[in-house]
Amino acid sequence: MDKPIDRIERETMLLGRYMHMVTPRVDWQLDRSAYILLSRIQVEGPMSIGQLGDAFRLDASTLNRQTAAMLRAGVVERIPDPDGGIARKFAITEEGERRLDSDRARNMAGLAKVLTDWTPEEAQQLADSLGRLNLSIERLDGRPWPRD
Repeated sequence: MDKPIDRIERETMLLGRYMHMVTPRVDWQLDRSAYILLSRIQVEGPMSIGQLGDAFRLDASTLNRQTAAMLRAGVVERIPDPDGGIARKFAITEEGERRLDSDRARNMAGLAKVLTDWTPEEAQQLADSLGRLNLSIERLDGRPWPRD
């Protein structure tokens, strides 16, 4: 019989694989990195390269490439630091909000199809368990995702 840790490893691996099947990326408005970066900027507000690097544990060269592509796509804009700092920050544009909302709606529609036979209580239990798993990972990493 599998130990719980064996099952959790296998099931999280499969979840990562299956999410691409539930919401095929060919229909997405954003690439994966832009989706994640914009999601963070949407929650936290404008962020500098340094703040994004701290949040995601990515180096400046990687973030410069990703944000340059996002600027070209019109999903972010560079603005002066609203708090008066010297670093310019990246803010989500209306187009970025539109694309992010569109992709998030696709994700939720795909998940809704998967969970169609689940009770509301079962769906809530899954949401609670995934939230707890992510909070535990974030606690170990020291980089919590801002939550409402």
